Amino acid sequence: MKRIFITGGTGFFGKSLLAAHRGDSRELVVLSRDPDGFLRNNPEFVGLPAVTLVSGDVRNFEFPPGEFHAVLHAATPTGARLEAENPAEMRSIIFDGTKRILEFCRKRNVSRLLFISSGAVYGPQEPECERMGEEHPCRPATAYGKGKLEAERLCFDSGIPAVIARCFAFVGLYLSLDAHFAAGNFLRDALLNRPVEVRGDGRPLRSYLDASDLVRWLWTLLESGKPGRVYNVGGGDAVSIAELARLCAELRTPALPVHVADLPGAGPAPRYVPDISRVRDELGLIPSVDLAAAFRNAFEFHRNRGIL
Repeated sequence: MKRIFITGGTGFFGKSLLAAHRGDSRELVVLSRDPDGFLRNNPEFVGLPAVTLVSGDVRNFEFPPGEFHAVLHAATPTGARLEAENPAEMRSIIFDGTKRILEFCRKRNVSRLLFISSGAVYGPQEPECERMGEEHPCRPATAYGKGKLEAERLCFDSGIPAVIARCFAFVGLYLSLDAHFAAGNFLRDALLNRPVEVRGDGRPLRSYLDASDLVRWLWTLLESGKPGRVYNVGGGDAVSIAELARLCAELRTPALPVHVADLPGAGPAPRYVPDISRVRDELGLIPSVDLAAAFRNAFEFHRNRGIL
């Protein structure tokens, strides 16, 4: 796989992929709505060897010329505001963008496609279910989850050798600090040296994978995943949101206080935790960076950049 087309190349996934790409054998062509703005805001990516940025919307971009061996399709909106205010636009970017990518794959005779989907396709996790495996019923409850599931089906019905990565929660250098991600919000509090604020009761359970592992897993899935197969991508160990906040509070010495907004709710704690035994058993992929180290790395990255 010498020449690879990447969509979503300037979001969290894309930045993580680019940060790890330092002149290896792959040539990357990366779609961005605003390449010049991206490079102004992220000058560390200027002049990366074997990387070309091209401008366009994933739904109607002009096909870049030349031969492509594979596509990593990660373009997706993740904002809670868009979900609430314009779910039709959310679906359009996911669904219509995937249709355009499949057209590109056919036109360029692409032999491998990795579609970045989401654990949101499963819908709410049942309290009695400890971890959701790939055979878990899909009952998405959001426009985002529904769009991802529709796009998965498009990929599998296309006849193009496609692998699906259902991605869960992550920590990494380029995780947004001011979006709707608890991990990023807690990191921001620690960087600002202020109490770490938990907006709910802190009970929900998640699992997190470090971005360096994410990059390694995605390349492995693109190159070695079985076409027609779905793979969960995420951390293996569940952690509560309150525990996550305490990990971020301990990035400072002495540790910052943690403020939990609500009293504990009734019933089992909500869960969003994948079963990752398939990627382990079939591809030998396991998390290699523990959560405390992942947070420390992200904290030091932002502190050294002087962003906050």
